[in-house]
Amino acid sequence: MHRLTFLRRSRNLGFSIDDCRQLMALYQDRSRASHDVREIAAAHVTAIEEKVRELQSMRSTLQKLIHACHGDDRPHCRILDDIAGAALAGDKIASAAA
Repeated sequence: MHRLTFLRRSRNLGFSIDDCRQLMALYQDRSRASHDVREIAAAHVTAIEEKVRELQSMRSTLQKLIHACHGDDRPHCRILDDIAGAALAGDKIASAAA
């Protein structure tokens, strides 16, 4: 039961399954070095911070697009135009790399 609680708490903190395995192994290893645990946690914080930056950027872009959208009965939509433009730019980059 204790192991399941440990794993649930690890997952609730957003650790990957692989990280959870490593943390569990370290937890059970009484000769562990705490810096090994700290390294896993610090790497996870770095990943979270990057994800937060990505989410903030997405939110900012969407807020700008929503503000630019008339939201009326006309068919023109700046949101769709932006998505289509980004898709076209991605296609151009992908085909240039090929």
